[in-house]
Amino acid sequence: MTGISDPETYYDEHDEEEWKRLDSSLHGRLEWENTIDVLEQHLPEEGQVLDAGGGAGRYTVWLAEQGYEVTLVDLSEGQRKVARERVADRNLEHSVVIQEGDIRNMTFDAGRFDVTLCLGGPLSHVLDADERASAVREIKRVTAAGGPIFVSVMGLLNLLTILLIAPKRLGLLPELAESGDYDADLLGDRDSAFTETHFFRAAEFESLLTDAGLNVESIVGLEGLASVYSAGRLREPAAQLSEEQYEQIQRLVKQQRHDRTVADVSAHMLALCYKD
Repeated sequence: MTGISDPETYYDEHDEEEWKRLDSSLHGRLEWENTIDVLEQHLPEEGQVLDAGGGAGRYTVWLAEQGYEVTLVDLSEGQRKVARERVADRNLEHSVVIQEGDIRNMTFDAGRFDVTLCLGGPLSHVLDADERASAVREIKRVTAAGGPIFVSVMGLLNLLTILLIAPKRLGLLPELAESGDYDADLLGDRDSAFTETHFFRAAEFESLLTDAGLNVESIVGLEGLASVYSAGRLREPAAQLSEEQYEQIQRLVKQQRHDRTVADVSAHMLALCYKD
């Protein structure tokens, strides 16, 4: 690949990979298990759920299996195709609607959903700050009063840590640290294995949500201190951990995930919000 792709193209080209991502690595498992743990604690017993930017449908499938009525919207045709296949494989078509949609401008009526999810980082792929604010306002608009909203984004400090051990990328760090934007302006003619993304600090993430009028109850680090395993030479040791060692890491991450500093260094951070 030459240069850096836009998110829709990237996720069309990595459709099956996105489905597998949440159980194919230490990082993916931690992101999934901690997200599910937070959802289980705060979801209502039943209701209509919007999976905004739901990609390949991992959370949609899980929600439908728990008895929720779920609508998944995503820009990527490839991701929606995988989601439809996984829903059909599990005979969940009666509980799931999958359609094209943009989190910045959704077609649903105000208050349509009891719960809204925007998980894995769809908001991180909105580079323009004003459009990110519009997306959060849309997420709020389509959620019923009192409904929980779960949003996760990608963390900037984790990315800077990864790039610190890649000498060819060191020159990018000051500009990236200032803007949070991993994009064509930053990379120039350098190739990238990932797509255009805005990476967040925890304080910026919280401000984005509260400026839209959401009440932020908590921000947690999904991979937390174990985010260090995403850095270069530590990825292979992470893949070789025993199940017992993984469980010890998971206990540590869960124990520390509400610490704001830990959330700030996490590869993904998850906000639990409510709409008045």
